[in-house]
Amino acid sequence: MSNLYAAVHYWLVDHPSISQYEWKPGQTVGSSPLFLAGAVVGYLVLTLSLRNSRHLPTLPAAALAVAAAAHNVILCLLSLVMVIGCGLATAHQMQENGGVTWLLCFPAGSTPPRGPIFFWGYVFYLSKLLEFADTALILLSRSRNRRLSFLHVYHHAVVLVMCYLWVATSQSMFPIGVVTNGSVHVVMYCYYLMTAVGLRPRWKRRLTDCQIGQFLFGKVISPVMLYLHFTNGAGGCSGFWTWGFSSVFAVSLFALFLDFRFRAYPGGGAAKIAANKTI
Repeated sequence: MSNLYAAVHYWLVDHPSISQYEWKPGQTVGSSPLFLAGAVVGYLVLTLSLRNSRHLPTLPAAALAVAAAAHNVILCLLSLVMVIGCGLATAHQMQENGGVTWLLCFPAGSTPPRGPIFFWGYVFYLSKLLEFADTALILLSRSRNRRLSFLHVYHHAVVLVMCYLWVATSQSMFPIGVVTNGSVHVVMYCYYLMTAVGLRPRWKRRLTDCQIGQFLFGKVISPVMLYLHFTNGAGGCSGFWTWGFSSVFAVSLFALFLDFRFRAYPGGGAAKIAANKTI
């Protein structure tokens, strides 16, 4: 078992391409604000223009199921690797930098975006581009007008901005977001894989509860970061204003998810409306 752990730790934390990773604005793929703006605007324009397009064909049900299954397998496994990699990297760097206090409050001005946790933050950011395929699969289905909700489009567009800012500004606590959200995504894409192959798991409401729970967890630990920021005489926590943006976004998603849950499961019964892939 120790040999397995050592091998996993090497490939996900200590490998030179990970341990020596550095985010270089304008050089790292996807690191420029222009790239980010183009990705978000392009996603919104294509999604909103194709939603009601009569010229966009729909895939046969069998082909759509195969595409959805492959997509969900890839994102389920990728999410699992990101959770393990970022979790191990965080534990490793906490030992070197001061434990939990460092994780909750990266020192402002002295936390450059390099090293294992920023590598996994970068992979997490790129994975949000891959998740645009969630929307493509909906657009290619016969029920696109019913399934393509505001929550779905809003989430996919804005979460890319948030994840970009996490790495670009060395935002404090972002590894917690990678691990918690990645864990939810492992469960979520496993659920959608099962539905793609014709199974109907009975725990969808629990999945929605997990999605809501991640936002609550973030709000529970945020006061600790705020305390550290305002009592730290060395300049506070890195990426503080980005944390503010992320918090407002998380609160908006929390409200939208609660609304979805109350409408989908009135009185604790079965879902009444179709589910959308979200955060």
